Amino acid sequence: MALNFLLNTFADALATGDRPNQGIQVIHEETLVPASLEETFAFFSDAANLERLTPTWLNFRIRSTTPLTMRAGLEIDYVIGLRGFPIPWKTRIDVWEPGVRFVDRQVNGPYLWWHHEHRFEEAIDGTRVIDHVEFVPRLRWITGGFVRRDVEKIFQHRGVTLRQIFAAEHHIIELGPEQKSF
Repeated sequence: MALNFLLNTFADALATGDRPNQGIQVIHEETLVPASLEETFAFFSDAANLERLTPTWLNFRIRSTTPLTMRAGLEIDYVIGLRGFPIPWKTRIDVWEPGVRFVDRQVNGPYLWWHHEHRFEEAIDGTRVIDHVEFVPRLRWITGGFVRRDVEKIFQHRGVTLRQIFAAEHHIIELGPEQKSF
């Protein structure tokens, strides 16, 4: 109870404003998963799966009561551990287009700005999951370099984990890079 009060109070201090005019960093990642568009989008429609996709070093957990019904306007509360310090994070689903895309935007949290578009496209061997993220780190002139490296690591982990989850569900053996050479 006391921890929730402290996190909520801290969250108010981390409110996000409008999209800044400068300092925006962009990460664009694409992952091909061996599953249908419908199955892949259903996986992302369950907010609890975000915990499965997030590296353990972030100590990520959803604070909102689950299950959540994804829709435009939904706000989701999380907490992450950055360098051992718990940081509250709230995002809002601004766009919800089932089977096509959704967009979440930070309301308050560790970034000055966070805007994440998730797109889904049918592909020959499954579904292409496209993550396009705009973010501005707090104190970017000091933190920009290592925050970018962390965000890149998060999305690299996410891609590997997504492929592993769907490969396991479809009984596909995922070959490592050393096994893919000819």
